Amino acid sequence: MNTNKKIIIIALSTLAIGLLLGWLIFGGSSSESKMDDEHQHTTEIAGETVWTCSMHPQIRQGEPGDCPICGMDLIPLEDDQNEVLDPMAVSMSPTAMQLADIRTAAVGTMDPVKSVRLNGKVQEDERLVFSQSSHIPGRIEKLMVNFTGEFVRKGQAIAYIYSPDLVTAQEELFEAQKIKDTQPQLFNSAKEKLKNWKLSDSQVEQILKVGTPKEEFAVQADVSGYVTEKMVNLGDYIRKGEAIYEIADLSKVWVLFDVYESDMPWIKKGDKVNFTVASLPGETFEGKITFLDPVIDPKTRVAKARVEVPNKDNQLKPEMFASGTVEATLPKKSNNIVVPKTAVMWTGKRSVVYVKNTTSSGVSFMMRDVTLGPGLGDSFIVESGLEEGEEIAVNGTFSIDAAAQLAGKPSMMNPEGGPAMTGHNHGGMDTPASSGQVNKKETKPVSISQKAKEALRPLYTEYLKFKDALTADEFDQAQKAASDLKTTLDKVNMAAFTGESHNAWMSHSSDLKNALQHVQHLKTIAELRTTFQQVSEGMIAMTKAFKPMDQTLYVQFCPMADDNKGANWLSTEEEIRNPYFGESMLTCGEVENILK
Repeated sequence: MNTNKKIIIIALSTLAIGLLLGWLIFGGSSSESKMDDEHQHTTEIAGETVWTCSMHPQIRQGEPGDCPICGMDLIPLEDDQNEVLDPMAVSMSPTAMQLADIRTAAVGTMDPVKSVRLNGKVQEDERLVFSQSSHIPGRIEKLMVNFTGEFVRKGQAIAYIYSPDLVTAQEELFEAQKIKDTQPQLFNSAKEKLKNWKLSDSQVEQILKVGTPKEEFAVQADVSGYVTEKMVNLGDYIRKGEAIYEIADLSKVWVLFDVYESDMPWIKKGDKVNFTVASLPGETFEGKITFLDPVIDPKTRVAKARVEVPNKDNQLKPEMFASGTVEATLPKKSNNIVVPKTAVMWTGKRSVVYVKNTTSSGVSFMMRDVTLGPGLGDSFIVESGLEEGEEIAVNGTFSIDAAAQLAGKPSMMNPEGGPAMTGHNHGGMDTPASSGQVNKKETKPVSISQKAKEALRPLYTEYLKFKDALTADEFDQAQKAASDLKTTLDKVNMAAFTGESHNAWMSHSSDLKNALQHVQHLKTIAELRTTFQQVSEGMIAMTKAFKPMDQTLYVQFCPMADDNKGANWLSTEEEIRNPYFGESMLTCGEVENILK
């Protein structure tokens, strides 16, 4: 009996201990798990996921979807993608920087050295060009040199002249010889008269020895060189001192290089020039600038830089073209900061760069005005505005500037910043831009050069391909044409626009780049047509401002496009072919304006 009680007590104790351990192990864990679930649920509610665009970090939405600007898929906002502390800076995620091909580099100092390319011609040394004249008046009986380019040596007979005056002078000499014993002065005067015609003593003595007048006299070369011009023909009568040949000594020549106004600060007397001549491949010559014109030619707007070169074996011939290079330097300063040209954006009056700032909150770019010095080919000297060691964007600056404009931050064309006028709702505010209206700039005509007009015309070729592809409902062709238009826009030579036209071009090109920057990411033809609407407004404004085309352009209008708000486009034909609806409403629209 006692044994059974002990067994029961032990069993109950074991059960109680097992229950206690089970509660401690499983019950506690369940409770803790429940508490974690409640905590996690609270965290998700308190910290709602924010979705943003990798290319447009100013976009903030509480749910996933497409970017209202470019149509790309939104991504969760990372912890380090918070707004930067400086409200004027443009924040960009690493993904956005990669897609926009943004590259940065640290600013450094260097000696201001520039390779200046010069073009010029080989010319005769003016100091070694001589006019060979006749010292005897008369008729040319013989020409020993009958063509230009022939080489003559000093003392060589180059022509024979019959001179009645010289025949008379010889007869006077003979008569004076007969009375030289009684009148020696008369005899000496007769000899001196012949010497005045450059006859030597030996020639005069030879005449006296022969005893008869000599009818033909030789004209001897005063110098050695090449005949560069023949000024008389056989049988011509010439006066004393009249030139019959031009002779150039080509043992030394000049190479005259053109120096443009923009390069004049870099070129100075004594600079070494290395040059080549197209007709002598593989040969390299060098010399120093011995003279620089003090006056600019009013027609060509260049000054001449002279290089004197020994002409071994007569390799260098006058009128040969030469191409040279000068490694020019400016006086070294302690703060000669040099940046690539791709880092600088300019509007004619202002030059700006984007300075990178990396903090724990992420990467941002701040626009900064700089003062530029002389250009160094592919780079600029920065006189003020940057410090050594600062990091700036050297590629993709237009993308950063476009992001700044879209976010209402200070940008190249809007230095004070302000609301983004993009035609999209970036923050839910009910603005004219967000309600679908396209902002049409007030366009003022601006005069541009023929070179600028030719630079713009390829844009119209690609734009019209874009329009025709949309008219035919061809998505792939339209997207390719839009991408080609973007590439062509990037290649437009900004240097063709100067003065007021430069500012206007920067404004119009910025609008077009904003509209086209994400065209390769669009997925539907409807999105392409929205882009086409923005591009068309920019092209129309640019056409009214610059008038670059020789042919007539028609501004056409469809009242049903853009949700019945209406939209324009450009065409070279008066007949309506609607790019906003394609085949479904091909003839919908009318001609609103004619740009001749």
